[in-house]
Amino acid sequence: MEYRRLGASGLQVPALSFGAGTFGGRGELFGNWGDTDAREARRLVDICLDAGVTMFDTADVYSDGASEEVLGAAIKGRRDQVIISTKTGLPMGEGPYDAGTSRSRLIKACEDALRRLGTDHIDLFQLHAFDAGTPIEEVLATLDDLVRAGKIRYSGVSNFSGWQLMKSLAVADREGRSRYVAHQVYYSLVGRDYEWELMPLGQREGVGAVVWSPLGWGRLTGRVRRGRPLPEGSRLHRTADFGPPVDEERLYDVVDALDEIAEETGRAIPQIAINWLLRRPTVASVLIGARDEHQLRQNLGATGWSLTPDQVARLDRASATPAPYPYFPYERQEGFARLNPPLIGGGIR
Repeated sequence: MEYRRLGASGLQVPALSFGAGTFGGRGELFGNWGDTDAREARRLVDICLDAGVTMFDTADVYSDGASEEVLGAAIKGRRDQVIISTKTGLPMGEGPYDAGTSRSRLIKACEDALRRLGTDHIDLFQLHAFDAGTPIEEVLATLDDLVRAGKIRYSGVSNFSGWQLMKSLAVADREGRSRYVAHQVYYSLVGRDYEWELMPLGQREGVGAVVWSPLGWGRLTGRVRRGRPLPEGSRLHRTADFGPPVDEERLYDVVDALDEIAEETGRAIPQIAINWLLRRPTVASVLIGARDEHQLRQNLGATGWSLTPDQVARLDRASATPAPYPYFPYERQEGFARLNPPLIGGGIR
């Protein structure tokens, strides 16, 4: 397994990490992702460790805390072999202190996560969403205190906009606080919004991307194709409204391109979609999820080989979308482009 530095930090993470959102099976939304128990989870962890996948990502809101509990049980006795990443900030209840990233909430959330995970420290502690009601200075000071106390090693964010992340980094620099080193983001062949603002920000500011839903909320598994309805048992029927929106025609164009490359390479469609992501700028690790051993082993096959430049170009073309303002002048006009050369092909800056 290839290891990469997480942003500008000294933490090295595997190119593939395991997302434990399928652990627990509790609650209305996240409970629909899967109901893996501790025994099954331990087997999945065994397979991951054998393959060099050592980072495991969860969140307090996944299955109302049960995901952290199951993950903690699955890694018991081998804490020194794994990197634990968890998140907080989304509502865990209806009370005024059950959501957000205030000082009291962050301290309690960290203590609760440590207890559920059965550990004395969290390697990567991330804010699940931006909290507009809490001053950024308060958030960063609290996280810095948790780092100094040894309860967390590094901090990061998830689902932030460009200005929210940049403002936070600027405040951290001004106040002498620990900087965010990771941004957990949605990024896939059918969801390339990350490239326009967050990718160049991450590259220039040393913030590594940890990618969630690399298969476009289950749309790039190979089961969704032009003219073919979803299987009856697909969880997309239950969760599609909660996931990122996808234009159907573009989805089918991407799947057509994936089908062609699958024929050429002998690789499965999910493996190709994940492999494409692994070569993108700023991507430190791609989270793979699995509800069973077969699915996990298939996703692990995304590493150890590379797409050809021609295959990458075809996937780029099939998945491209028009540049939004203010980026389209940089893509279409030479004067703008000279000032901001692209990070990668296709006008991505």
